[in-house]
Amino acid sequence: MQRKAYVPGIAALLAALLAGCTGGSGSNSKAADPKPGDVSVNTPAAQPGKYRTLPEACAAVSHDSLDSLLPGIKQISDQDQRDTAYEGQATLTYDTDRRVGCGWKVESTDATDHLSIDFERVVSYDNAVSDDSRAQDIYATEETAANLPEASASATPSDTASATGSATATPSATPSTSASTSASSTSSASASTSAGPSQTPADLQPRKLSGLGDEAFLDDKLNSGSSTAQQRTVTVVFRTSNVIVRIEYAEQPTASTGTPDSEEMQDKARNLARKLVDRFND
Repeated sequence: MQRKAYVPGIAALLAALLAGCTGGSGSNSKAADPKPGDVSVNTPAAQPGKYRTLPEACAAVSHDSLDSLLPGIKQISDQDQRDTAYEGQATLTYDTDRRVGCGWKVESTDATDHLSIDFERVVSYDNAVSDDSRAQDIYATEETAANLPEASASATPSDTASATGSATATPSATPSTSASTSASSTSSASASTSAGPSQTPADLQPRKLSGLGDEAFLDDKLNSGSSTAQQRTVTVVFRTSNVIVRIEYAEQPTASTGTPDSEEMQDKARNLARKLVDRFND
């Protein structure tokens, strides 16, 4: 009988201990709640980019544009081969939601033309950095790598005049010697400015472009190809929101002495860029 009377006492003691533990647990959980001013809780995530998808790259360039950029397409007599040339070759990528591209290569009687386009949709995985900001950083890196010349570095008529003036200002020279020196200096300066494919007018040099997406630049390089013919490559890169578009247009003449026209190629590449900008704005 005494043992039976003792059991209820132990049960009451255990109940009191359990009640105390429960109360302590409640106070600890309350202390772990985040404070109202906790930055990690109240700071909103950076805004996502405007674009969530990318267009199909090989279908992004119209047949009219390809006819202009790749004249050899219209010279293909076989219809099936011509259709294949229009289709282009998709660039191998591992995530078509993030990056797609396409390339074309067509030979004509006068030259071999190459065209490639690349679309990259930038996504920031940092909640504190927006997709647009991340795209700006990537674009800025590419623009810096292009090493665009400063606008003030381009030759101007005043620069030429200054150089000619300094050549003629020789105190020890006689008037006839000074005149002949001035004439020869002027003619050589004029020849070096206008002669040769390497001399590019200031308005055709690599530069930033305005009115094309949010920001854009153009690069123009003239290099020797596999033969003695000069291959010109015009690159246009622009950013619209969180998408970066890259266009590379190259031409190598069939004749070994040929040199692709810089102005014509730049105009074609810029026209294509404008059409692609409009495609994103639709």
